[in-house]
Amino acid sequence: MLFNSIDFAIFLPFVFLSFWFLANKNVKIQNIFIVASSYFFYGWWDWRFLFLIFFSTIIDYSIGIALSKTTVKKNRFYLLFLSIFVNIGLLLYFKYYNFFLNNFMEAFSFFGIEFTKKRLDILLPVGISFYTFQTLSYTIDVYKRNFSPTKNFWAFCAFVSFFPQLVAGPIERASNLLPQFYTKKSFDYTKAVDGLRRILWGFFKKIVIADNCAKFANLFFNMPENFSGSALFLGAIFFTFQIYGDFSGYSDIAIGTARLFGFELSTNFATPYFSRNIAEFWRRWHISLSSWFRDYIYIPLGGSQVNLPKKIQNVFIIFILSGFWHGANWTFIIWGALNAIYFLPSLLNNKNRIYLDTVAKGKYFPNIKEIFNMFTTFLIVVFAWVFFRSENISCAFKYFSIIFSKSFFSIPQFDGKKDAFTIIIFIVFFMSIEWINREKSHPMAEMHQAVSRNARWSIYLSLTLLIYFFGNFSESIEFIYFQF
Repeated sequence: MLFNSIDFAIFLPFVFLSFWFLANKNVKIQNIFIVASSYFFYGWWDWRFLFLIFFSTIIDYSIGIALSKTTVKKNRFYLLFLSIFVNIGLLLYFKYYNFFLNNFMEAFSFFGIEFTKKRLDILLPVGISFYTFQTLSYTIDVYKRNFSPTKNFWAFCAFVSFFPQLVAGPIERASNLLPQFYTKKSFDYTKAVDGLRRILWGFFKKIVIADNCAKFANLFFNMPENFSGSALFLGAIFFTFQIYGDFSGYSDIAIGTARLFGFELSTNFATPYFSRNIAEFWRRWHISLSSWFRDYIYIPLGGSQVNLPKKIQNVFIIFILSGFWHGANWTFIIWGALNAIYFLPSLLNNKNRIYLDTVAKGKYFPNIKEIFNMFTTFLIVVFAWVFFRSENISCAFKYFSIIFSKSFFSIPQFDGKKDAFTIIIFIVFFMSIEWINREKSHPMAEMHQAVSRNARWSIYLSLTLLIYFFGNFSESIEFIYFQF
C-alpha cells in the first residue's frame, strides 16, 4: 500500500480511530491490533509474502529466546550463524539470485565456456532489505548482550512489522523501538499534531518535489542521446532532488504516522545537502542504514583503529556493501565504491569527524568556506547519483560523455521548459525552508511556539493547496526505495 494513494488515505484514519477507541484496552490488544493492521498494510501489495515476514519474525524471536537460555560460547555462535544464514540467505535469493547467475555465466563465457542458464522470475518482496536488517540487528545485539531478548511475542511481531516503517525504514534498532511496545499507549494530542505536520511536509516533498522532478529525471536518463550536456546536467540535478524528496519524504510520513500512535521512530535524514564534506553527508543521509553498517560491520572490522591498509579496506567494504544493499546492479556497486573514494581523503587526514554540528549554527548565512565546501560536496554527490540512477554502467558513461562535451555550455533544449522552471522555483523554496529550519527535527516542528494559530493554519492551507495544484497526480508513483 502506497502512502500517496487513496487506499492509504482510507486505511490510516480507520486504523487511527480503531486503535484509540477500540484497541485501547491494554498493551497486548494494542500490539495485536498493530500486527493485524501492519499485515493488512503489507498484504495489500501481495499477501503471499506475509508468510515470509512471519517466518523471519519466528526465526529471530526463537533464536533470541534460545540465546537467553545458553551461556556456551559455541552454541551462542551457532545460533547467531543460523540467524545470519536464514536472513541473508532469503535476501540473497529474492534480491540477488539472477544477478549472481548472470555474472557467473558471463565470467565463464569470457573463457569460451557456455552454460545453459535458467533465470527465475523472482518477485522481490517490498521492504525485505529493511525488515531483514532490523530483525538481524536484534539477534546480533542479543548475541553481544547489548540487549535483553524479549519473551513478548506480540511486541516482537509489532516491532518487525510496524507498518509506518515496514517497507522503507527507518531501520529501527530493537533498543529504540521494541521497548515502546511493552507499555500501553495513551493518546498525546501534542505528539499527534506534530505527527500530522510532519506527514504534511512529507507529502509536499514527495508529491510536489520528488514526483515532479521524476518526470524530467526520467526524460533525460531514459534517452540521454537526445539531449545536450547542459540538459543532462540539469537531469542529474532533478534526480538529486527526486531521490531526496522521495526518500526523506517517506521517512517524514513514516515518523509522523508513528507519532499518531504514540511511537517515536529514529531520524533518517538531517538536511544532507548542506553537508560540508562527504563524511558529514553520510552522517545525515539514510542515517539508520549508515549507522547499521558502521555498528555491525565497520567497527567489528576494526573501523579506523587499524593500520592504513586495513583502514582503507574497511571503508571500501562498508561502502560497496551499502551500494550492493541498494540493488543487484553493478551501478550500485560503482556508486558505493565512488563514495568510498570520496570518503578516504577525510579519513586519512583525520577530518571525517570535524563537522559534527549543524552548518552555520545560530547564524542566518554560512561563511565563504562553508559555501564552497557545501557546493563541492553537493557536486560530487550529484556525480555519484548518475551511477545510482543509470540502468547500467554503459548508460552511465554515455550520460557522462555527453555532459563532459562542448554541449555542456549550450542552453538546454527540451519540451516542458516552463514546467521545469516551475519545479526549480519549488526546489529553491523547499531548500530555503530546510535551511531556515536546519536545526530543528523537521521544518514544521515547534510551530505552536513560533507562530500564531492563524499563521499556522495559513501555512497548513498553503502547503495543502500547493500539493493539490502543483503535485504530480498523473499516476501513483512508487517510492524509489520500495525497490530496495
